[in-house]
Amino acid sequence: MKSYKPLGVGLIIGLILGVLVATSHQVLAKRTAPVDLPLSDIRLFTDVYARIKKDYVEEVGDKPLLEGAIRGMLQSLDPHSAFLSQDEFQELQIGTTGEFGGLGIEVGMENGFVKVISPIEGTPADKAGVEAGDLIIKLDDTQVKGLTLNEAVKLMRGKRGTKIVLTIVREGESKPLEVEVTRDVIRVKSVRSRILEPGFGYIRISSFQSKTTRNVIAAVEKLNKKAGNNLQGVVLDLRNNPGGVLTGAVGVSDVFLKDGELIVYTKGRVRDAELKYSASTNDSINGAPIVVLINEGSASASEIVAGALQDHKRAVIMGKSSFGKGSVQTILPLKENAALKLTTARYYTPSGRSIQAEGIEPDILVEEVEAENGEAKKGFQFVREADLAGHLENKQGEEGDTEQKKEVKQITIPIDSADDAVLDEALNILKELADSNSTKNV
Repeated sequence: MKSYKPLGVGLIIGLILGVLVATSHQVLAKRTAPVDLPLSDIRLFTDVYARIKKDYVEEVGDKPLLEGAIRGMLQSLDPHSAFLSQDEFQELQIGTTGEFGGLGIEVGMENGFVKVISPIEGTPADKAGVEAGDLIIKLDDTQVKGLTLNEAVKLMRGKRGTKIVLTIVREGESKPLEVEVTRDVIRVKSVRSRILEPGFGYIRISSFQSKTTRNVIAAVEKLNKKAGNNLQGVVLDLRNNPGGVLTGAVGVSDVFLKDGELIVYTKGRVRDAELKYSASTNDSINGAPIVVLINEGSASASEIVAGALQDHKRAVIMGKSSFGKGSVQTILPLKENAALKLTTARYYTPSGRSIQAEGIEPDILVEEVEAENGEAKKGFQFVREADLAGHLENKQGEEGDTEQKKEVKQITIPIDSADDAVLDEALNILKELADSNSTKNV
């Protein structure tokens, strides 16, 4: 069975929910400073509300109307602010633990259908042959068209051992495919590690969860033990990592930085949104070289880690420019177990870079080409932050920052579908760095 690496940049609700970089400073919700209300606009709203209640073709309840108005208000701000119902808030909390019930796919909506961002490796969907890019048009006998993503997710969820038939449209197939998947409890292991060659380790982080930092620390200890307490370098793979909790990004950065080094800071309109996070422990691999792999699917918390290690010249960043999500969402609990996910700040790398809608630019830019004909590799087409309607602009230039763009090395790598050629090249670079590091220490 073909193996997949987790992807995920789109909206991920229910089966797995990418938390993106979210904080929970509830103090923001308690602010009661008076706000000038635009009375004429409020009158317009109440007029429209009354017309709908009176004249709409069918009777509409107050709750769906008001909730719809709230959702529309938040959606008009930016792609990441949202109202979370009780069920959605519960899913958000479940997503941070890495354990949930379902099929094991990251999903979004496209043209009214459920689009598979990626099957999660080793889950029922992965084993059944579901692929990234698949469009799900029917769930058992229910047409997906007309459903919200949350409604579709509820249909896909169910008790362990129960089955569901997904009707899928796949590029290259002349007719829809029917794929039967058996539901299970999905436990996402966000950190995997192994020895690549004697002395050189590999750590893959698929998302940032509440336990990610301790898992990375355990992975480093395990790799060091396997290397005979002589770990000479590490490849840190953040490709297609959609992000996660902010504390996870800070903690992972702390593992590889020196005590006191700045990791990330945030700036917003209110004082509570202005925060700084610095390393509180010493580098766990004692300065051994690191190569960090990123691509267009590396977002949010992944970009915090890559930016911090790059700014402190602690790692060589390799791959493609990242997603470019440089905003912080604060989770504000509301009444009736609902919540508000509100963009409250932008985050900045230690050197003061805002990567909002721009992303982290790698030190080594990788162009992947087909091994047989040398043509650019065609694969999953990522939507980046700058492509999202209503995204926040990067205002760094307006604030007077005129940092010159650094020179970027570009390499071309032939791709063989059976191997991870980018990882192979990263290992070669890591060994060169280790040799150079050893020479300096002689």
